[in-house]
Amino acid sequence: MTGHLFGDRYQVGDTLGFGGMSEVHRGRDLRLGRDVAIKVLRADLARDPSFQTRFRREAQNAASLNHPAIVAVYDTGETQGEASTIPYIVMEYVDGETLRDLLKREGSLAPKRAMEIVADVCAALDFSHRHGIVHRDIKPANVMLTRAGAVKVMDFGIARAVADGQATMTATAAVIGTAQYLSPEQARGEAVDARSDVYATGCVLFELLVGAPPFTGDSPVAVAYQHVREEPKAPSEVKPGLPKELDSIVLKALNKNPLNRYQTAAEMRSDLVRALSGQAVHATPVMSDEERTTLMRATPERVGLAVMPGPSLLAPPRRPMADDIWEDEEPDRAKKVWGYVGIGVLCLALLAGAIFLTMKLTRSSTAIPQVPVPQVQGQTRAAAEKAITGVGLILGVESPLASDTVPSGSVVSQNPSGGTPIDKGKSVSLVISTGISQVTVPNLNGMNVTDAKAQLNKLGLQMGTPTKQLSSDAQKDTVISQKPPTNTSAKPGSTVDVVVGSGPSYQTVPSDLVGKSYDQAAAELGKLGLKASKTSIDGTAPKDQVLSFTGALAGGRVQTGTTLVINVSNNALFVMPPLSNLPLQAAVAQLNALGWKGDVNTINQRTSPTKDITLVGLIASGTAGVPGANQQPTQVPAQTPAANLTVNKTVGVTLVVYEKQSIPVPSFTPDVTTQAEIQNQLTAAGFTNYTLNIINPAQPPHVPHTFASLSGVNAGDPVPFDTAFTITINGDPPKPTPTPTPTPTTAATSPSSSTAAPTTPTSPTRRTP
Repeated sequence: MTGHLFGDRYQVGDTLGFGGMSEVHRGRDLRLGRDVAIKVLRADLARDPSFQTRFRREAQNAASLNHPAIVAVYDTGETQGEASTIPYIVMEYVDGETLRDLLKREGSLAPKRAMEIVADVCAALDFSHRHGIVHRDIKPANVMLTRAGAVKVMDFGIARAVADGQATMTATAAVIGTAQYLSPEQARGEAVDARSDVYATGCVLFELLVGAPPFTGDSPVAVAYQHVREEPKAPSEVKPGLPKELDSIVLKALNKNPLNRYQTAAEMRSDLVRALSGQAVHATPVMSDEERTTLMRATPERVGLAVMPGPSLLAPPRRPMADDIWEDEEPDRAKKVWGYVGIGVLCLALLAGAIFLTMKLTRSSTAIPQVPVPQVQGQTRAAAEKAITGVGLILGVESPLASDTVPSGSVVSQNPSGGTPIDKGKSVSLVISTGISQVTVPNLNGMNVTDAKAQLNKLGLQMGTPTKQLSSDAQKDTVISQKPPTNTSAKPGSTVDVVVGSGPSYQTVPSDLVGKSYDQAAAELGKLGLKASKTSIDGTAPKDQVLSFTGALAGGRVQTGTTLVINVSNNALFVMPPLSNLPLQAAVAQLNALGWKGDVNTINQRTSPTKDITLVGLIASGTAGVPGANQQPTQVPAQTPAANLTVNKTVGVTLVVYEKQSIPVPSFTPDVTTQAEIQNQLTAAGFTNYTLNIINPAQPPHVPHTFASLSGVNAGDPVPFDTAFTITINGDPPKPTPTPTPTPTTAATSPSSSTAAPTTPTSPTRRTP
């Protein structure tokens, strides 16, 4: 059966166990996304039509039992076998162990623990009995304990169906195990009722206390005979030290006559609750042999004192011993003896009545009052507990249950129901809502549609109509996205939408992207189903103009959805213009017009001396000589960076600007340096704007035509070549006066007069641009 799918809903898993009539598998409810247990009947039993009819009827009855201590029956159905249809029942999956497993491991249980377990078993049986269902197969193997310690009674209905269809007992292990818990009326083949389940429960309690059932034998018949004919031992006889109250409870449950047992499972549970709380139980106390002997010895003495004080009832009065008297009185004596015996019997009867009356009064005095169970359905757990304990009841088993209608933490149902009168001290079991049932949405990415749908169905989820979307070749026909996303919670039955890859399509990359703006290029690619990613790089082109792209070749074919990396200009560069022969301010203006980010202060201005007045203030061209070490001329580029180089707009600029050349003023010796020597030295030095002032005639003792003085500059000072200064020259010697008439003196106007030195100052000579 493993691997089969029952009813297009229940996935059959590993086998959990085998029974005499069925096998149980772990399963999965694909619609609701929960684990279940699936019990499948044997094929040989399933071939009997009458058995199938009974089985279906009993399965329906079992499904009606909704109680925290009963394994729930979710569904029933049939699957096609080789020869006939095979019925199956889907039940609650209980994660735990049976009492049989527990007894194998521990041998026996502590009295308190045993009573708590059996009290919950009684609660489950009382519920089923009130719904008209007798279990008929109560045994440790049919009672489970969850990991939290909760009791779960299982196999309701199945045992009855098997018993009805089974004519005789066989010597199988399953039947032997069942025979150990058969009631006497079951063993005799008589009609059974709820009291038969009480008997079996007493057997289970006996075994939990001492580690073995009350009757054992080599065959089912031998065990059944003991159930019918032999009296069970008290548990304390098998295991000394057990409480006497438990002896009373067990022996009352195991009474051969159903009329002398607990009449309902609720009565047995009530005594167990009393024993747990330290109260007197209703079952008749069990006396040991010593207690019986003590009672018998005390009884005649108490009767004699109360009824016939004086000599013993059986002792005759003292009389004369003469034979004749004795003979005459023999009949009277016999009558008197029998009278005494009658009185003794009457006294014993009165004593028994007194004992019965005392027990009756004692039982009446210890009777527990009853209270109605509060109606707590729909209330929170805290409010329900307060209401239950407020009337003297105990909060019993709490079972969780997912509910779409009852808020989390509130009561879904209760047992007993509200208004039911029960003894104080009894427990009320609750089913607590855990809220709306939720499942975790699985990760479907990479699955094909069939596998993804199966995965969702296992969890009780539905798949919506898949949506196609372009994808890579590897993602074709697989889920590439889903909604709701992975690991979120969803209600069973809700829909999960998936997007399935349809594979790639191809597009031709435009060949004219370079030179366009990024926005234009991205829009053009988008129309083709391609994507663009912008990266800025240094360039001289306008900002965001496409310089190049990667990820594809212009005119090449790529998959739709491919991303191209577009390299755009950040306009951080410019081409250095030629600045030669431009005034400095004009050069700066030209740089600024090209987006240069510097200012005048970032220009490293160097100068080159020139005697050409037309070049002064202009930027040199090519290379220019600038003062180097020791003022020696050094040739350097007139413009840095050089013209036509691509450079960053924040680069520093070095320009060489022409300035007037400075020349040291020659030193002349008065009355020694001649006028011709002075003019030659000044011309050789490059001075162009000096004046000669000739004094005529030379005044003795000055030597004619020699240096007299320098004004406007100092000898040895470096001054621009066009600096104006005056040199005074001694003129011609005085002439003899032939006549007394003096001759007026005139100054030379040009250094080119017929005398050695000019008699008049020369006009300054300049070189201008």
